Amino acid sequence: MTVVAVVCFALLGAGALLILARLAIGPSLLDRVVSTDALLITIACGIAVYCAVYRDISLEPVLLVVALLAFVGSVSVARYIGGMLVRAEESPAGNTARDAAQDAGDRS
Repeated sequence: MTVVAVVCFALLGAGALLILARLAIGPSLLDRVVSTDALLITIACGIAVYCAVYRDISLEPVLLVVALLAFVGSVSVARYIGGMLVRAEESPAGNTARDAAQDAGDRS
């Protein structure tokens, strides 16, 4: 293994440790989502470095699955949180979205 590979793996490992610390410390849900996404990207980079150093293409499907998992997870959590924010803005004075829909139905 070359010096470059060792340096790459060491930097990816150090980055993963820092991301894990952020995952544990993160005060909000969004901090944890971003750190989980960054951890999955770091794992994908580690797999890519391994494939490049050892010229082994058998892990490329795993790399693809990890990348898709990171993307789909981030998008789904962002849509969920965005929906929560929209519902919170629409409902007056603590009413739920169902109560707001019933109030609109009563007026017509």
